[in-house]
Amino acid sequence: METLSGKIIVDTSFTLSEVDPRLFGSFIEHLGRAVYGGIYDPDHPTADEQGFRGDVIEMVKKLDVPLIRYPGGNFVSGYRWEDGVGPKRERPTRLDLAWRSIEPNQIGTNEFMDWASKVGAEVNLAVNLGTRGIEAAQSLIEYCNHPSGTYWSDLRRSHGYPEPHNIKVWSLGNEMDGRWQIGHKTAYEYGRLASEAGRVMKWVDPSIELIVCGSSNSRMPSYPDWEATVLMETYDEVDYIALHNYYGNEDDNILEYMAQSEDMDHYIRTVIATCDFVKAKKRSKKQINIAFDEWNVWFHSNEADKKQEPWTVGPPLLQDRYTLEDAVLVGELLITLLKHADRVKIACLAQLVNVIAPIMTEPEKGAWAQTIYYPFLHASRYGRGTVLQTPLDAPSYESVTFGDVSYLTAIAVYNEQEGDLTLFAVNRSPEKSMELSCDLRSFEDFMPADHIILDGPDPKAYNSADQQNVVPRRGTLPAWENGSCSVILPPLSWNVLRFSKGD
Repeated sequence: METLSGKIIVDTSFTLSEVDPRLFGSFIEHLGRAVYGGIYDPDHPTADEQGFRGDVIEMVKKLDVPLIRYPGGNFVSGYRWEDGVGPKRERPTRLDLAWRSIEPNQIGTNEFMDWASKVGAEVNLAVNLGTRGIEAAQSLIEYCNHPSGTYWSDLRRSHGYPEPHNIKVWSLGNEMDGRWQIGHKTAYEYGRLASEAGRVMKWVDPSIELIVCGSSNSRMPSYPDWEATVLMETYDEVDYIALHNYYGNEDDNILEYMAQSEDMDHYIRTVIATCDFVKAKKRSKKQINIAFDEWNVWFHSNEADKKQEPWTVGPPLLQDRYTLEDAVLVGELLITLLKHADRVKIACLAQLVNVIAPIMTEPEKGAWAQTIYYPFLHASRYGRGTVLQTPLDAPSYESVTFGDVSYLTAIAVYNEQEGDLTLFAVNRSPEKSMELSCDLRSFEDFMPADHIILDGPDPKAYNSADQQNVVPRRGTLPAWENGSCSVILPPLSWNVLRFSKGD
């Protein structure tokens, strides 16, 4: 069988940016079984004194997720945060119009802050700018961040939280360009509201960072005009603009599917250009960065979700079963985010548990890892440090949607403090291996330390509670000579090559 040939050059002289650890964030929404039956299940054998599943906590801790967006998502645009605080027996049960579910409000702001602390994460808290506005946003941040001596801060103290939560990252609503959104607004309407809400929130706590809604995806008819209009209204108040996008293989065309990370790359570049256009137009010295706070593969569950009975608590919605090819694309998307680490400072894999998620649960069984768990785990563990610009040379193929697409995508991250260099690489070819020549000219005193591979004979293979069909394996370490080596990337594979400084 023919083997493709690729080459990569890695040199410390060509740095891109330090990686903000929040690039490896995630997302929990009151949707499906993410909360009820996911992170929270008081009847599960591993549940702690607050009803949180211990097996889920341990799996999340392994991912080392630094930031988790909460509580939505579409859910937040109809959410009354006051419903989720105070004595549980007094909390109201509500209709969740976003997902046609019943919300019992047994988990709210304080409980989620407790859970986030248990998994070692900070929280990106979203405010409702759909059915609510400035006053509710002000009340919520006062409740969460003000020490004491006011109505809302003292209410928090009376609920058993004497110290403020000190939440630093806040989202100003969710996907307000979408007709599906409760309280959908035009770009100007939303921009004005977000500007005023953000201004008041920073009056309460000037230390916070604000994320304003960008387009819900790159296919929206208003994109990128939405970004330009919203930023013209909010530029002085906000710090990030949000991007959302999901990818799928509805046509079952694997090469087209493997090319979809090109869409993410183009989307990021376009929004960066729009941010910088508004910066120039405003004669501003301030730079707006990117929060890609919803991204993942999502298409498997669409038909099944249409058959779900409405108005239940924790219905099994968006429970995609991910395949090997999905995991490889997730690896590509992670590489793409790292390639833009100079401007993408926050990113959230959507979501974390049960809902289009790397972690799944069942009532009588332990939590288990979907295929996409592994590339996210590897990137979070080994993708922290300085991204190096990495010229690539490899054969390409013709994509109907994206034109000329390389079979190889890769990025290098150098952690000088730890003395580690990590190369993330994907071979997009479903049939051919690739011999990758690595010119690591700045790392002659390093040695190959590990080669982690996620691959397999069946692109459609997936994991379950009973069987892990797609798991990482160790490859043979490449021969090393004067800062150069050659390694085989199997067909359709996610690869993590690690190099460590010698003694």
